[in-house]
Amino acid sequence: MKLNQFIAFVAFLVSAAVFGQVSGKVVDGDFPLEYATATLFSTETKAVVAGVVTTKEGTFKIGSLKNDSYYLEVSFIGFDKQVFKDIVISSKNKSVNLGLISLVSGGNQLNAVVVQSVKGTVISKIDRQVYDAKSFQNSQGGSAIDVLRNLPSISLDAQGDVSVRGTTGFRVLLNGKPTQGNISTILGQLPANAIDRIEVVTAPSAKYDPDGKAGLLNIITKKGATNGQYAQLNVKGGFPSIENYDNKKKAQRYGIDGTYTIKKDKWDISLGGSYGRNDIQGRREGNVFTNNITENYKTQFPSDGERSTNELNYSGRFTVDYTPSITDNFSVGFYGGKRKVDRQADIYYNNKRTDLTTGAVLKSFDYYNENLRVRDGDFALGSFDYTHKFEDKSKLTASFLYEYTLLGGPTTNLNLGYTDSSIVYQDEYNTNDNPLYGTRAQLDYEFKPFSFGKIEAGYQFRKLKNNGDFIYQRRNLSSGIYEIVPEFTSQVNLDRSIHSGYLQLNGSKTKWEYAAGLRLESMNRDFYLKGFNTAAENLTYDYVKLFPSASAQYTMDNNVKVKAGYSKRVDRAPTYQMNPFKEREHSETFEQGDKNLRPEFTDLIELGISKNFKGGNTLFATAYYRDVHNLINRVNTLSYTTAGVLNDTILDRIYTNVGRGKTLGLEIGSQFKPSTKWTNFIGANIYNFNIDGSFNGKAIKSNAIQYSINANSTYNFTPTTSMQFTLNYLSKKITAQGEDSRFYSPNLTFRKSFLDNQLIATLQWQNIDMGMLNTNEQRISTQSTGQYYTTTNYVYEVDMVLLNLSYTFNKTKSSAKFIESEFGKKEF
Repeated sequence: MKLNQFIAFVAFLVSAAVFGQVSGKVVDGDFPLEYATATLFSTETKAVVAGVVTTKEGTFKIGSLKNDSYYLEVSFIGFDKQVFKDIVISSKNKSVNLGLISLVSGGNQLNAVVVQSVKGTVISKIDRQVYDAKSFQNSQGGSAIDVLRNLPSISLDAQGDVSVRGTTGFRVLLNGKPTQGNISTILGQLPANAIDRIEVVTAPSAKYDPDGKAGLLNIITKKGATNGQYAQLNVKGGFPSIENYDNKKKAQRYGIDGTYTIKKDKWDISLGGSYGRNDIQGRREGNVFTNNITENYKTQFPSDGERSTNELNYSGRFTVDYTPSITDNFSVGFYGGKRKVDRQADIYYNNKRTDLTTGAVLKSFDYYNENLRVRDGDFALGSFDYTHKFEDKSKLTASFLYEYTLLGGPTTNLNLGYTDSSIVYQDEYNTNDNPLYGTRAQLDYEFKPFSFGKIEAGYQFRKLKNNGDFIYQRRNLSSGIYEIVPEFTSQVNLDRSIHSGYLQLNGSKTKWEYAAGLRLESMNRDFYLKGFNTAAENLTYDYVKLFPSASAQYTMDNNVKVKAGYSKRVDRAPTYQMNPFKEREHSETFEQGDKNLRPEFTDLIELGISKNFKGGNTLFATAYYRDVHNLINRVNTLSYTTAGVLNDTILDRIYTNVGRGKTLGLEIGSQFKPSTKWTNFIGANIYNFNIDGSFNGKAIKSNAIQYSINANSTYNFTPTTSMQFTLNYLSKKITAQGEDSRFYSPNLTFRKSFLDNQLIATLQWQNIDMGMLNTNEQRISTQSTGQYYTTTNYVYEVDMVLLNLSYTFNKTKSSAKFIESEFGKKEF
């Protein structure tokens, strides 16, 4: 043996004889927890002696300990902290092995509520609320949207639009990775079975992109950390429709999704695929009044007919993670998918023109409008991520994402005779080929130069290029040839580049947790417009702005937590909201954007309190204030031809900045367990919404108190059998020019597991109505005094019954993270 080896060996024997060690293994049920934190403190001074993180096997070892008395804290994000007191290292007891340390989701540090004695429904953190997706049985077999509708801060309307605290402006992250997609589109393609939890980040730090006036939604997919294979298959089928809506086609509802992963030492490979059809039948009942003051007549056109949706989604994806050492990790991902949504609106119109003075009927005309809006989206994305951990525990992360998306799908508008449909009055066809190219590059570095906190710094570059050719054609009824309609045909190109850098401090001391950060962002937006018969136009919008953020949380001795937060946000409009050229949405509407549309800038402030009680009961409340400048709303106005003649049976629907919007609200949630078998979770959001602005030379001043309620009650008959009732209720709400009526949906779910929980059957009764409740319908009304009034009632399918079967072949789960759309889905 060489001399230096002998000296090292002797030193090891001496240290082993003089110094002691503490060890153990941290688990979540049957699974080891990697990267859990074990921190050892001196009992006498309360000072930190040493801290380590667990290995892939969940084990840890803290050595070189002097004879003394210690206590140990073991923690992991989303789990209760475990504390082990009276750990004594002495000459007679050099080694203390704590054995298996089982962490339970929720608890003191993260303010959790225990559900069914295992998982918590909600966890309160300094800047977010974290919800356990598995608590909501009614979502199984569905999509992420079905999970979201259970959360107190989330509401869905009849059109499927998702709102957070009363607004649709928010950002979506998947496993912490930013996306730039429309929330309904992104979450509609993500199976609920794949989701572990959802984080509602209401006061995001400067580390995150500032997009989203209501904050962020971070969707965390299921993951694990052990070697082995894991496979899960989910199959869904819908029973025939109970109600008859006199639609052309019967609704089809079925789907299948699966995941297969294999993890071995340094490799983690995951494959996933899904295919689903989700049709919704329905009707639309409406009425419109327009006034022609100049010629002294009123036009009324009541309507009634089909308003159904056929939706098809399928996708395939894979992720490969390679960890050659404890300091390096590489990840490559690919995702390809297709989404097709056909909205059928076959409506009967009864147009009648009457004299404003005498009320005499001047003209009457009935017709039948066949309107089909097809929206296709083909997505292809690739990403690469690399992480390196240094010896001083600092970390460097680099990531790159590229996306190609082809958006398109025509809108056909056919006006026929009523009741003789062989008569063709008008036949129009509007196609839009809209390819999108998106790039994102990001570099982040974190280190701890101070005892009181960790510093994070980073740089991001984002580029979006969206080229659109919108061809509008009308059939010449004499020749049968489709001819270009110049006033509606256009070329629209959007090119947007964003550079940003941030600096963030996160830390904790005694009972305080705190964070503060500053983000500097530079944006350049180039917008190219070219009409068929008009000159090209280039519009530029640039800014350089600071986006500060700060938050703090204090934990009292009685386990009450109070927190406060501030964040400055921005919400950038997608291309279709900026396209100033009209599109024929359906017979009575032209839709267009505003070429000078400015981003919305928002200040968010919140103050919250939370408390855990005995028996798994909890209560939390958060007051918030949101101030939005350059508020974007969809508004209506009278439509005129290029020659200045009033289209008295058509309204223009325009996206534009209408002024300023202020929201003052209170979000509350509670979980209470009357017995060990019965668990209830109820959340509500009540807020005052005020709009102060103008449009088309008229003042807009609206103010109203609005609210939403999401209630969830689960009863466990046996360990393998349960039933869950949910109610989602959205009160009527104001818009810039009118109001939307209340909207609600009750649901009932029966769940039974077999074969040691490997096979789970879920029977769902969605939108319970039984012909008595007016479930799943919403009336939308707008008006401009003296000009027009519109009201439309959307009646969608009720009493839908579905069966979902889920089979797990191996309970070892993958830690791989699938990627999702960064740019294209927002344009869908």
